[in-house]
Amino acid sequence: MKHFISLCASFLIAVPALAGPDEDLAAFRDFYIKSFPLVELADHKDGAYALDEAKREQWLEMEDFPPYEIAVDDGAELYSEAFPNGKSYADCLGEQAPAVKHLYPRFNDNEGRVETLEWVLNTCRLANGLPALDYLGEQMAALTAYIAMASRGKKVNVVVPDDERALAAYNAGKQFYYSRRGQLNFACSSCHMQITGRMLRAERLSAAIGHTTHWPVYRGKWERVGALHERFRECNEQVRAVPFEPQGEEYRNLEYFLTYMNNGMELNGPATRK
Repeated sequence: MKHFISLCASFLIAVPALAGPDEDLAAFRDFYIKSFPLVELADHKDGAYALDEAKREQWLEMEDFPPYEIAVDDGAELYSEAFPNGKSYADCLGEQAPAVKHLYPRFNDNEGRVETLEWVLNTCRLANGLPALDYLGEQMAALTAYIAMASRGKKVNVVVPDDERALAAYNAGKQFYYSRRGQLNFACSSCHMQITGRMLRAERLSAAIGHTTHWPVYRGKWERVGALHERFRECNEQVRAVPFEPQGEEYRNLEYFLTYMNNGMELNGPATRK
């Protein structure tokens, strides 16, 4: 335990509040390399299964018949359906569509905000005369599961442009990640940096690096495929803090920071988690 606390203290000293994204990313990677010298950095895309061999074997067996397959198939159908005006999701997502998940979240300099993949999908629907989907609903989960599957193997490539607004959004996400909240006075980093790899009840705590590479996720607890922001909300509730709205500015900025910390890592979503 003292080893982890010491490493966390070193990390916070190495990455002061005014450090830029590049410095943050270098220190973030270095923290996990030093914390888990026997684990390849790239393997953290598998979450806690990179740190627990027995559970990893069980997880690999589940991947033979993954429970998210139905969602991927449903998402493929939804994605292929033309809008009433003849356009489609591909018209909004660009030339690489549907394999675009590695590019999100992104900063929209015209609107001055961070946009996640879910946000862009709903923006696309509204622009083409369709109602927005529930961000935590089955259809959005299916669409993003399909796009994640199409994007497997791509490497995260999130950009913080030379724009004061983009840096402010990134720093807001960074501050969220390291800020304690709730009656339990926990930050995201409390579990996923300070005591990463240790057991919390019956679960081994995963590293923050790689956290965004495998979403959306089929969780046994949920018995369905769910979104990253649903997990954010659940984490806030678990520390007895008031959660924010899915796809609200707070969680979009948090996803922006955390995904930037995963830059260069391979996407392997959708995935299965407990």
